[in-house]
Amino acid sequence: MTTDLETIRGLAHLARLEFDPAHEAQMLKDLNGILDWVAQLEQVDTEGVAPLVHLSHEINVLRDDVSTNTVTHQEGLKNAPRKDSDYFRVPKVLD
Repeated sequence: MTTDLETIRGLAHLARLEFDPAHEAQMLKDLNGILDWVAQLEQVDTEGVAPLVHLSHEINVLRDDVSTNTVTHQEGLKNAPRKDSDYFRVPKVLD
């Protein structure tokens, strides 16, 4: 399968891409190379081959979500630029 310069220009317009005419020939060559490669893939016999859905049989391998306090409340307040008793003071954000 091959394409022409008008198709390249049309695709570039749809994708909102801009490139100078000097690069059009290279783009055409690259796109035709990709299309030729896809045509080769279409000829491969995949009869009896199960589709590959996941690369691994492991699904959602996650660690347990365990809550831990790494900084105590008082340690956090020590780092605050402004505080009021046991609370952080922040600039007013609503009128």
